[in-house]
Amino acid sequence: MVTWEQHMPYHPPLVKREYFVAPPPELPVRDYGEEGLSAVQEAQVVAQAAASVTLVATTSAGEELYVDLTAAAEGVVRVRLSAEPAARPTVTRILELVHADSYEHAKVSVECGTVVVDAGPVRAVATLSPWSLRYTDATTKTLVGQNRGERDISTRLRTLPFGRSLVNGEPVAYHESFTCTPDEAFAGFGERFAQLNARGQRPLMWNFDAFGADSIRAYKNVPLYLSSRGYGVLVNSGAPVEFDMAQSTHGVVEIVVPDDVLEYFILAGEPVEILDRYNRLTSPPVLPPKWAFGTWISSGFARDNQQRFTARGATIRERGIPCDVLHLDTYWQVGGSWSDMRWDDANFPEPDKMFDDLEQQGFKVCLWMNPYISHESPVFAVGDERGYFLRNGVGETYVADVWHGYQPDSGIVDFTNPEAREWWKELLRPPLRAGAALYKTDFGEGVPADAVAHNGMTGTELHNVYALLFNDAVCEVTREVHGYDFVWTRSSFVGGQRHSAQWSGDVQTSWAGLGSTIRAGASHGLSGVPFWSHDAGGFNGRPSDDLYVRWAQFGAFSPLLRFHGTKTRDLWEFSDEVERLITQALRLRYHFAPYLYSAAVRSSRSGEPMLRALNVDNPEDPVAWSADQEYRFGRDLLVAPVNDPSGERMVYLPVGKWVDYWTKAVVEGGRYIKTKHGLETFPLFVRYGAIIPTVEPGERIGDGRFTAITLQVWGRPDRGITISDVDGDTVVDVSGDSPVTLVAVGPADIINVEAVDVDGTPSEIRFVRT
Repeated sequence: MVTWEQHMPYHPPLVKREYFVAPPPELPVRDYGEEGLSAVQEAQVVAQAAASVTLVATTSAGEELYVDLTAAAEGVVRVRLSAEPAARPTVTRILELVHADSYEHAKVSVECGTVVVDAGPVRAVATLSPWSLRYTDATTKTLVGQNRGERDISTRLRTLPFGRSLVNGEPVAYHESFTCTPDEAFAGFGERFAQLNARGQRPLMWNFDAFGADSIRAYKNVPLYLSSRGYGVLVNSGAPVEFDMAQSTHGVVEIVVPDDVLEYFILAGEPVEILDRYNRLTSPPVLPPKWAFGTWISSGFARDNQQRFTARGATIRERGIPCDVLHLDTYWQVGGSWSDMRWDDANFPEPDKMFDDLEQQGFKVCLWMNPYISHESPVFAVGDERGYFLRNGVGETYVADVWHGYQPDSGIVDFTNPEAREWWKELLRPPLRAGAALYKTDFGEGVPADAVAHNGMTGTELHNVYALLFNDAVCEVTREVHGYDFVWTRSSFVGGQRHSAQWSGDVQTSWAGLGSTIRAGASHGLSGVPFWSHDAGGFNGRPSDDLYVRWAQFGAFSPLLRFHGTKTRDLWEFSDEVERLITQALRLRYHFAPYLYSAAVRSSRSGEPMLRALNVDNPEDPVAWSADQEYRFGRDLLVAPVNDPSGERMVYLPVGKWVDYWTKAVVEGGRYIKTKHGLETFPLFVRYGAIIPTVEPGERIGDGRFTAITLQVWGRPDRGITISDVDGDTVVDVSGDSPVTLVAVGPADIINVEAVDVDGTPSEIRFVRT
């Protein structure tokens, strides 16, 4: 029996109705006593290949469904359940989310009623009668197994086993359930503002305009989760998939997929291995241009003009604030016509000159836009006449309140229409050719469920993947004009790591907003997206001085850093102390620039996060799955942003030795420590034995090679490093004991080795270049 009460819309207590743009559809409710559960009971093999096996299953409803088990890659098993063997997820009508083939070293066996599909590090083991399916590692240790359906004392079925459900004889959703252990932890699902350990949560894969970071709603959903038991699960569907992570029944994970097929992948390994496999299946992360790792300062969500915008750049340089990018938000376009890409000529009469002036000052410029066009714009009339927008049920342009009443209703560009896509791309070319470096691709979560696309997809089917189509188009134009793929986007889905970078949306300016944003970065990193950012200071409102400093310190140790909000974030508009302290944090970021960029290059190659939840490097540590207010930044720094105005917080240090960056004290890990910091500092630790490449901070990172690099040695070095730059990699190995020798091979301009005054640091360190 389908537990449809799980799918009722969310209503907060004591609030009559919370209003959302483009809410998800509700699944139909089966009448009391109506039959409809079709759970797999037994199966028989009908086809066998080198890496796969196909079975016909008999269900509790007397149906025949097809089960396909495939070794899709090393450490990856694909499972598919469908009514037709050729059935595919609906999203494949417009794009492939997952690119899976078969594992050349796979082994498939069928013996004595048991099927084994061996993908090396993971195996699927199916018993045919009665049906059961579990997944093991290479040693045959069970990672996870199906749950056949939990019944309570009243015999009511509380979870949905492997199969599908029908209402009035029509299929409405497929489902799967896994038994989980009492101490099992889960993380992932995209950019989640809730607690990192998702056990007890019910993530719904539906991209919302989340209105901040204060709830379970998310701008970026990824139907991927990682388990503390050494496996991950990826569901291949663009539908509003719902995960019940041991909430309804504490020992069971349930997945409901309202699609034409249930297709999921079991990925084996520790978090870094799972993310590498996920990226190979979906899309590798795209490395942003080097200058993108500098500071971004925005005009804010407020009216601006050419003179003021250009003067902002001059002021930044005069005051010695490190910065590489200026962002110009909505008001560069004609008011009431957003987002038709037309300049507001009254306020920006000479955009070409503006770009030239800022380029002379060493700035790149980012422009805001979104995929909606106001019905009051003359550009809308063109798109409407040609059928370039999503349609409603009667074939008219769907004019939607995508701005929540703040701006005129708009048409939504239909990227399933090739002509509409090319027409819209042509609107994007002139600002890029004039000098804009990239676009901030805002919104993208507003496709209504009842809309109809050019290719026949419903709004429900298109809703989540719309962000991918939107950003793919912008990247294509940017690549054509500038030679690189780069956007600054708010909404995303499976494979969205090809759209670097992503930011956390319209977060509330509050201490709670700061804490939720830290969680979001950790969660999104565990979902395959390494190049992530947030609005330093929060978006909605003006931060207090202490909150602004703390958020800026967090931003300085984030993969990418942008200051943006509804009120000014210009440092000189705050107190002198705020400006000094934030500038100090930015200079620290620029000091670590070679370390930062090397971590970014490594992430682009492996898919591992830059902002690393503690479980990335310590998956065996139960605390690492729940300590979501701190993270490793790269492999060798640990950051715990101050998230309370008192300056006090507990910090968990993983097993091993750590060095307090400020005091140089060596601290033994594997425990919580109590910290208190004034606004000058924050909890920052260096892994004992680390080698950190640094430079003297300048006014920008730019796109040239680093010069005059200093290698800081924090304690007796225990492993080498790779310094990555635009001119290639430099490998620094450690050899010898007394003296310790660092041997460098590669082009990096290393001029100095600094032995940091830490207990155990060798008194003599030699440096050799070969």
